[in-house]
Amino acid sequence: MSICARVSEELAEPLGGSAPRAASWLLIEQTGPWGPRALTESHFHPELGRDLQQLTRGTGVEIALIRRPGKHADRPPTGERTVHLAHTAPGRSWVRTTQLADPHTLRDLDFAAVGAGEHGGFGTAHEGDPLALVCTNGRRDRCCALLGRPLASELAAAGHAEVWEVTHLGGHRFAPTMLVLPYGYTYGRLTAPTAKEVLEATHHGRIVPEFCRGRSYWDRPGQAAELAVRQNHAVDEADALTVTQTGDPAAPADPDRWLVRVQHRDGRAWQAQVRRSAATPARPESCLKAPTTPDRYDVLSLGALPVTAWAATA
Repeated sequence: MSICARVSEELAEPLGGSAPRAASWLLIEQTGPWGPRALTESHFHPELGRDLQQLTRGTGVEIALIRRPGKHADRPPTGERTVHLAHTAPGRSWVRTTQLADPHTLRDLDFAAVGAGEHGGFGTAHEGDPLALVCTNGRRDRCCALLGRPLASELAAAGHAEVWEVTHLGGHRFAPTMLVLPYGYTYGRLTAPTAKEVLEATHHGRIVPEFCRGRSYWDRPGQAAELAVRQNHAVDEADALTVTQTGDPAAPADPDRWLVRVQHRDGRAWQAQVRRSAATPARPESCLKAPTTPDRYDVLSLGALPVTAWAATA
């Protein structure tokens, strides 16, 4: 195991609350090698990449490039490319897929609407196996290449999902990492057996909390609180829980504390107190970076709420 992933695991750094934040995802096929900033440093059109970054800013839409597992010849792509558009809200998640000869038409998308869960008739509904996106961009982080590429190849060979390599999911030190759609849960420190377990669970509408970093639809305090409920109350249905977070009234001036209410669709509800702090000792967030103290999100308390209490405050 390479440096940043090994150190993070040795320090038992928690996975919960570390998932990338995105209400929706735009995933564009781009073959060949990727640079550290793949959207503008690859065979993808750099001007279009910059335009899409500007158009999606503040909309809740995250853009990433994808490619099939395997060897990647250093030549410009020809013909059509696959594009996936996905939304990750509980109970309203979807994936839409199309083939595009000219990716410049993506400028015409209403990204504010996409971030709010409206696809506007883009492509066709993706059906069947979940999408499994394994981070493999070695130009951004060595761990993602050394640990992610073999995992993506094995999953693709096993036929457990529609498998893609993806440019960036954050949290290099949790490699190998994988985003699973339509639900938007990100996982870390996977092995081939545990990744296959995750994909089998996803196929049946469930998640595996043990390896989960969080659902991208929630902010990070909400991710941590949701996973605490799942781990303590054996909730594995992917769309069973919704989250509402507020500042902590016990510490109104503290921007690093939250109260998070987690509601089950069966009426049960919980309240979690979440604190953000610096992870110590310092560790590399990436193999290419100096050691630092990244944010961690800890659930300090978790208690059940009466259904009437939730209804009064929702």
